Amino acid sequence: MKDERRKELGLFLRTRRNQALRSDYGLPPVGRSRDRGLRREEIAFLSGVSVTWYTWLEQGRDISPSRQVLEAVARTLHLSDTGLSYVLSLGGYSSAPPKGPVAADAPAHVQRLLDALDPNPSYALSPDWGIAGWNRAYEALYPNIGTFDAADRNLLWLVFTDPFIRNLLPDWDVTSKRFLAEFRAETGQRLGDPDVEYQVQRLKDASPEFQESWDRYDILGFESRERQFHHPAVGVLHMEHHQVSPSDRPDLHIVVYTPAPGSDAGEQMRRLMGN
Repeated sequence: MKDERRKELGLFLRTRRNQALRSDYGLPPVGRSRDRGLRREEIAFLSGVSVTWYTWLEQGRDISPSRQVLEAVARTLHLSDTGLSYVLSLGGYSSAPPKGPVAADAPAHVQRLLDALDPNPSYALSPDWGIAGWNRAYEALYPNIGTFDAADRNLLWLVFTDPFIRNLLPDWDVTSKRFLAEFRAETGQRLGDPDVEYQVQRLKDASPEFQESWDRYDILGFESRERQFHHPAVGVLHMEHHQVSPSDRPDLHIVVYTPAPGSDAGEQMRRLMGN
C-alpha cells in the first residue's frame, strides 16, 4: 500500500506542476505560447528543496520526505487545504487508514436514523463510496437504487454509468467531476485497498468520462451546497446537500438533501412519496 501511495503522490505532484500557470509565479511563457507548466527545477527552487529530492518525489522513489518538505511543495503548487491534507496523507502524516472490509449494509441504528429523516432524501456512504443504506425518500428521488446488487450500489459507479442519474442531474458534467474529486481526497489513504482499487479500475474500463477526469488529479473537500434534481414526475427540485458522520461510525457519511430556502422541494418530495 505504501508503494501505491508513493506512486499516487508522484503523479499528483507532476500533474499539478504541469497544470500550474507560469504567470502566477511571475515566470514568462516557455517558447511562444506555453503558459502552463513549471519545470522541476523551478518547483524545487521555489520550495527550497534539491532538484534531485523533488525528482525522486515525482518518480515515487522509496524515500521518506519530511512533513516540512511536503508542506513547502504544497505551498509552492498553491494547493488548497484539502490538497495539502491529501499530500500529507500520501506521505504518511495522518491517521492510519481504516482496516478491514467495508460493510455492505448500514448498521441497524444508522438505518433507523435514515428512516427518521424522511421526507428528506438520505443515504449512508461507505469509505469506498458504496451506498450502505437509504431511506424511502431517496428511493423516491432515485428509484433505481433498489434494483442494483450490493456490488454495484457505489455512488461513483451509479453517477458515471446509470443514464437515469445523467437525466436526474441537470449539471451532471460538473457534479460528476466534483464527486470524483471528493472521492479522491477521501480515499488517498486507502490506495491499494482492494475495494477502492476495484471501483477505480472498473470505472476506468466502463466510462471514458471517468478516465479523463481521474487523470486530472483534481482534489476537493466536501462543502454543503445547493443541488438541483430534474425528476420526471415532479420537475426540478432545489435542494441543499449536507453530510455528517455518526460519532460511533466515523467511517460512514450520512448524506442528506433538504429543501433549499424558498423552494417547493419539500412539497415535491411528499408528492413523490405519495404523502
